[in-house]
Amino acid sequence: MKICIISDSHDQIDLFHSALADAKERGAELVLHCGDVVAPYTLKKANQFGLPIHVIHGNNKGDIAVMGKLSQNPDSLINYHGRDASLEINGRMIFMVHFPDYAEALALTGKWDLICCGHNHRCKIESIEHNSSNNNKTTLLVNPGSSSGMDRVQPTYIFGDLETMKFKIVDIPEPDLPPYRRP
Repeated sequence: MKICIISDSHDQIDLFHSALADAKERGAELVLHCGDVVAPYTLKKANQFGLPIHVIHGNNKGDIAVMGKLSQNPDSLINYHGRDASLEINGRMIFMVHFPDYAEALALTGKWDLICCGHNHRCKIESIEHNSSNNNKTTLLVNPGSSSGMDRVQPTYIFGDLETMKFKIVDIPEPDLPPYRRP
């Protein structure tokens, strides 16, 4: 299963939607959002892409009550998990948390196949090897950076394949925006 991992969209809906469109075109079947969506409206409009979205909140929580209600709507593809999420997807154990320090500590346990975080707007894909008498596996620790383009930093997401565990950082294409109009 191919997935899109995104974080820190900070209400930049056009860039967020551009990332989802690009990921879907590449074959993504699922989205993991690692926090700082902020306004629930950003997520609600993302339903149009037809991709299930697992989302946690970050330090910029926005209206978490409405975010929770979005996931209760039977027509919604939004799955809101709160501050973190433990998921099993296609046989892979995945943990999502907004803060990199927690993600790095959890990656050292060897319990997870994939740990996703955000917060610091710095892209990262790191393999952590666990070689012990009872645990020979690899945990992939990923941070997709920020999809918001804040501080004029290139907006990014991570595209990955849960079968092969190959992941790459993708620059978000410039969104197609209609021209401005005068009121």
